[in-house]
Amino acid sequence: MHGEAWMWAVFAGLVATVLYIDLGVLNRRAHVISLKEAGGWCTAWVSLALLFGIWIYFRLGSQKALEFLTGYIIEYSLSVDNMFIFIVIFDYFSVPRQYQPRVLHWGILGAVVMRLIFILAGVKLIHAFHWIIYVFGGMLIFTGIKMLLQKDQRIEPDKNPVLRLFKRFMPIADSYAGEAFFIKEKAIWHATPLFATLLVVEASDLVFAVDSIPAILAITTDQFIVYTSNVFAILGLRSLFFLLSGVMGLFRFLKVGISIILCYVGVKMLLVDVYKVPIGASLGIVLGILALSILASILIKKKAAQESRKIEGGPSIQDKDNQR
Repeated sequence: MHGEAWMWAVFAGLVATVLYIDLGVLNRRAHVISLKEAGGWCTAWVSLALLFGIWIYFRLGSQKALEFLTGYIIEYSLSVDNMFIFIVIFDYFSVPRQYQPRVLHWGILGAVVMRLIFILAGVKLIHAFHWIIYVFGGMLIFTGIKMLLQKDQRIEPDKNPVLRLFKRFMPIADSYAGEAFFIKEKAIWHATPLFATLLVVEASDLVFAVDSIPAILAITTDQFIVYTSNVFAILGLRSLFFLLSGVMGLFRFLKVGISIILCYVGVKMLLVDVYKVPIGASLGIVLGILALSILASILIKKKAAQESRKIEGGPSIQDKDNQR
């Protein structure tokens, strides 16, 4: 089942409405998004996705609702790694914080269109050539292992091929011009550094989609479920970015968890003709991996802090209690 036409219309209307309220009304003017505001928006977007999942439950049944929820969690968790890349890109181009939401605004809209193209192409490939699912599975395992072994990801936005190609057709101004993407200097149109940032952000999301789309296709090939779960994960990226930029150092093992999830869904795709993991089990495994990675980040961080206090010469509180 790929969703009836009226269900696609309801989804499109919902997305258009919430985007207009978010970007056209509440966040129309450039401002610095605080950690509290970002947390509130993250809660709102996740709640909306869960409500949509409940709607799917009543319209399409529990199986489709589980597929939607599992796909949403996988896509949302994979987005975390992409957010760290965005942070590096913004830092490289020295984008003022009040203008960062505008870049993410257009970046999200571009991602919504690109994901639709990727999803339709991916589903058609799997239906036409079943063996392509093994290629997708191998790609996910390779990416997961690479992410797990990679310590420091070095990003050089100025060497991005999309940006270098764009420079051949239009010069880039040396300074920002408010929220403008283009300015006219000496009768010649120039792109601003803000537009250059947007190009690199869109290019990085394009690369990210190559990993994320096969990951959700391991759960289901229902175009309606795949696309809606993907879009709901994308819609929350802007608030997730500003939330992570404030607390990015708190979850040091989250990336490890994400890489394990990629490897898991890759193995799931490779075994699709041997054993199909139930959707409920997949959901539990993904949630369990995320919970363990977050728990490890909290516990090991505390342990490291205790060790540092011992090295500095001062006994920890636990040592004092043992002495007593």
